[in-house]
Amino acid sequence: MVLILVGPSLMKVLLAQPRGFCAGVVRAVEIVELALKKYGPPVYVRHEIVHNKRVVEDLRAKGAVFVDEVDDIPAGAITVFSAHGVSRKVVSDADGRGLEVLDATCPLVARVHTEGQRYAADGFEVVLIGHAGHAEVEGTLGQIDGTVHLVGSVEDVKSLTVTDADKLAYVTQTTLSVDDTCAIISALRDRFPSIHGPDVKDICYATQNRQQAMRELAALSDIVLVLGAKNSSNSNRLREIGVDMNIPSYLIDDATGLEPEWLAGKKVVGITAGASAPEALVDELIAKLRTMSDLEVQMLNGVTENIHFKLPKQLKDVAAAAAQ
Repeated sequence: MVLILVGPSLMKVLLAQPRGFCAGVVRAVEIVELALKKYGPPVYVRHEIVHNKRVVEDLRAKGAVFVDEVDDIPAGAITVFSAHGVSRKVVSDADGRGLEVLDATCPLVARVHTEGQRYAADGFEVVLIGHAGHAEVEGTLGQIDGTVHLVGSVEDVKSLTVTDADKLAYVTQTTLSVDDTCAIISALRDRFPSIHGPDVKDICYATQNRQQAMRELAALSDIVLVLGAKNSSNSNRLREIGVDMNIPSYLIDDATGLEPEWLAGKKVVGITAGASAPEALVDELIAKLRTMSDLEVQMLNGVTENIHFKLPKQLKDVAAAAAQ
């Protein structure tokens, strides 16, 4: 799709493809919306359902209540676990409070949990490649029994101490940079040649597609604007790719984060969005750019994503009714 507006001052805007919501985020948001339809408000959500302020605000306006811990949820209430996944302790605490839980954990994150559990059950120490403190990492650490080592850099690998180098395996946070993960995996294999692991396939399809689209976008742009939250791992990785390519790249929550001076002397502006950023943010950013210049807006060619994840069984009836 190409839209061209001719005017005295013309700025070219390139849109990455794909960008924005992935299937895991679509599923998580839909779970909250369908739960509100079926049970009525309030529906409690542990942590942000996804890392995006706009999404959280929209769901809060519909009756979702976001809490830090399950202890903040009234006994027996309808509860949603975020897309990032939770530890077994959180699951146990929810059971203890009699909460009716709808699990919005991304199926690709759940796959990492399963792989880590399988390795641990076979007697392996597990290395989790990820960022300390990230919600997904906290959930994964709490899902794997036995010894789990968290590494976030090649330097961490150098200082890693394990009990048996022949009984060692790794799993990865889904939203890490492919390049960063490859470097850490290479360092692990250099130190521990017998280590088991899935290479880079645990990095989800959406992360890989958006990173490749970002590389193509940055190569054609004078500046790249990445829409996404500051605490969104995949959005931060997109910005870092642009910086690594020596293209000025900025991560902004929405159009209000755009600084006009960034555009000085720039003729081609690239726009992309992290996997938890809604398309409305892209539309609003383009609208703001239109107040500064006439635009030529072009969608780049890229991967078309047609992946859909199943909803929890408790919501199948209301989902079917909504689809009619």
